[in-house]
Amino acid sequence: MMVLEFFIWGAWLPLIFGYLPSLGFSPGQQSLILNAFPVASIIGMFFSNQWADRRFVPEKFLAFSHLVGGLAILGCGFTKDFTAFFVLMLVHCLLYVPTISITNSIAFTHMKDPEKEFGVVRMGGTLGWILAAWPFTFIFVNWTAVHALPSHGFVEWIGNVFANPLTGDAAKVATKWTFVVAGLASLALSAFSLTIPVSAKKVTSSDAKVEKLAWVEALRLLKHPYLLILWLVTLVDSFVHNCYFNWTGVFLGTAKSAGGVGIASNWITPVMSLGQIAEISTMYVLGTTLKRLGWKATMTVGIMGHAARFAVYAFGSQSMTSIILIQLLHGVCYAFFFATVYIFVDSHCPKDIRVSAQGLFNLQILGTGALLANSICPWLIQSVYVTHGQVAFQSLFMVPLVASVVAALTLAIFFKPPTYGPGASEKINT
Repeated sequence: MMVLEFFIWGAWLPLIFGYLPSLGFSPGQQSLILNAFPVASIIGMFFSNQWADRRFVPEKFLAFSHLVGGLAILGCGFTKDFTAFFVLMLVHCLLYVPTISITNSIAFTHMKDPEKEFGVVRMGGTLGWILAAWPFTFIFVNWTAVHALPSHGFVEWIGNVFANPLTGDAAKVATKWTFVVAGLASLALSAFSLTIPVSAKKVTSSDAKVEKLAWVEALRLLKHPYLLILWLVTLVDSFVHNCYFNWTGVFLGTAKSAGGVGIASNWITPVMSLGQIAEISTMYVLGTTLKRLGWKATMTVGIMGHAARFAVYAFGSQSMTSIILIQLLHGVCYAFFFATVYIFVDSHCPKDIRVSAQGLFNLQILGTGALLANSICPWLIQSVYVTHGQVAFQSLFMVPLVASVVAALTLAIFFKPPTYGPGASEKINT
């Protein structure tokens, strides 16, 4: 389930930034399409998650969402009209984003020890994201050129395949297949969802003492100071996390003489993928780490991973080796904070609003944090921290560095969760 869930997202997201301009969409139109995902996470908090918690069995809602959402993203591969593309992308995102909370919820339902097991299960999502790149290794090949070359054996043939990628307009046209692959994976997950063991009986709004609106009950959780602190820190950490994705590619590709790292363009993506590879091992040890360090220390280490990475960016950019190696901290940043947040929410929040409680934090992780970064980051790198056409990377990276340190200190000082562990969530009253 997790492999397919994140395969879908990983199939279309990485290449959409270059594909949209090739369709002739204006910058404003591109922004509308790209912001469909964070906007959907905000809307989902109040509608889609409500249906999952109060109207549908999660497994059936997962099947429905990926059926309709899969057809929508599939359609994106066959249109060049802005209105049609935007509507299809919005439909896909509105149905896909809640499934991130739902898959977490389903996973937790079937776990005996979430602290120990979730990291391993969620590791499947990281594998899915990485695997999503493999179909395009062969889709983005100039097969005409490959067939024209002599090949003696498989090794020589595969060498010819990798040596003849599509370029220019041909590569842009082929990018439509990213949406087709994502759509097919979504339809596959829709079918697979019907085979997942059904969760316990749904709590409905007609049951005694049950709030009709699950998202209202989820919002009431914020009256608990430790959950409010975690919710606000999550917003800051999401902003910092998205600063990384907004700026790292530019920083790595900028020449050393201009303050960057000077990595060749065809190596930028592989260098950044080191973080995802490291994420696999970090997810694997997450359960052990939580047992030994506890909630607060584990999440604080995750936030400080961002601080360390941006500190190296700011003060170690002359060392390409340091910049490459620091990518490995991505696993710590994601697993030790975001994945731990999901486990903590499941452990400490009422089970009848499981999806909405997860959605409350996805509102920050995938919604407001991403919107904030996507709105501020381009302005900072293009207008504020620019001198004579050259980006002042050191000053630029101080913004997320300071933000992450403040967030870590806030969590360390003010986050004081109850001492009881998983399984005691019924003690919380909304």
